Amino acid sequence: MDVVLTMNLYGDILSDLGAETAGGLGMAPSGCFRKTWAYFESVHGSAPDIAGRGIANPTGAMLSAVMMLDHMQLGAEAARLEAAVARVYRDGTTLTADQGGKASTKDFTRAVLDAYLNG
Repeated sequence: MDVVLTMNLYGDILSDLGAETAGGLGMAPSGCFRKTWAYFESVHGSAPDIAGRGIANPTGAMLSAVMMLDHMQLGAEAARLEAAVARVYRDGTTLTADQGGKASTKDFTRAVLDAYLNG
């Protein structure tokens, strides 16, 4: 399915359920679209319970940036960022704890940035 149209509450519940089946809330991007604007965020929101601890998985935010770049018709940049994230997951050495690794949020982000720049 490409699009599910719901009220916010039900869309939030469905997106959380979908994210859980795909590896967890930290993995899922999301976008909200109107005629004249759009915004993009990770499904899990701000995760205040782990704020400042350096353990959050930034994948959802990064993949939301991919969606935003696509929406802005910057497909090459979107593909490059998505490929960098995928490369880090395939390598498997710099994953956050929720994905079975020991990397901090900064370590994971640096690994994606390195993959992006050296891709």
